[in-house]
Amino acid sequence: MRVAVLFIDGVGIGRNEPEANPLAGRDYLLSHFQDEAPRALPEGGQCYPVDPTFGVAGRPQSASNQTAILTGQPAPVLIGRHVLGYPDAPLRELLARHSIVKRLVAAGRSATFANSYPVAYLDALKLTRRPSTSPPEFTLPPAALRRLKASASTLAFAAADIPLRTLEDARAGQGLTHDITGERARARSLSAPQRTPAEAAAVFWQVAQEADFTFFEHYLADEAGHAQDFAAAREALDTFDAFTRAVIATRPPDARVLVCSDHGNVEDLTTRSHTLNAVPVLYFGPPAPGLETLATVADVGRTVLHWLDVE
Repeated sequence: MRVAVLFIDGVGIGRNEPEANPLAGRDYLLSHFQDEAPRALPEGGQCYPVDPTFGVAGRPQSASNQTAILTGQPAPVLIGRHVLGYPDAPLRELLARHSIVKRLVAAGRSATFANSYPVAYLDALKLTRRPSTSPPEFTLPPAALRRLKASASTLAFAAADIPLRTLEDARAGQGLTHDITGERARARSLSAPQRTPAEAAAVFWQVAQEADFTFFEHYLADEAGHAQDFAAAREALDTFDAFTRAVIATRPPDARVLVCSDHGNVEDLTTRSHTLNAVPVLYFGPPAPGLETLATVADVGRTVLHWLDVE
């Protein structure tokens, strides 16, 4: 049995209010609302609302909650606070020690990250990458280098020495750009393939066939939420939904797929801040144990380990 996780940053379960919530008035897979029963999902899918706060004061943040997902550990509880943006030293230590990718590899399982990055970015962060015959796409000035930080996802894979994919992999049909279509990369004068969400889904399963665990992340919904940009939110959600539906429709029989977020944001565009709302975890696949115990975002990582017999 293989496991795939499609991660989307910044999507919670808000109110069914179309004027404030771009998930309302649309039949997205992630369109679930407070005080309403979970909506029916295609392919027998199920929705499980989970807590992103861990009972820690303040608003949940990306660095600490993505660390929780990718370690299976209650990161905000362990360090006593929520951490925004990129992992700080305590979170980096948690990822280095408890990364679910590291634990999977140590147990003889294989794992891969479907996202592709510019060579210049990976090299600047000194992250292990797959070979590339292309020269670095740009040169970062010293000030930018000092500000550059690695994400929780790249650190989780780095903890297991998994080489990260480059844009050359994306051009070869062996990786995806974070925006799915490649439009963002091309707008920045980077050489990336143009794909439909359905074409990207085909690439995803091409990548996933080589691994027991495959991870993909998409963060444009969170960007739109911080900008309170309704049009950008709808565009990000349209693309992610079409991609996810294509992934589900073409899911191999031996694959289990989880769709998850780290915290709420885009479901309430009356504020630029993250919300305290529960977040949806969607499951697609054959009957699977442990879903009924999903309670926090950290349980996504724990569930991956459980399904792949790593305890």
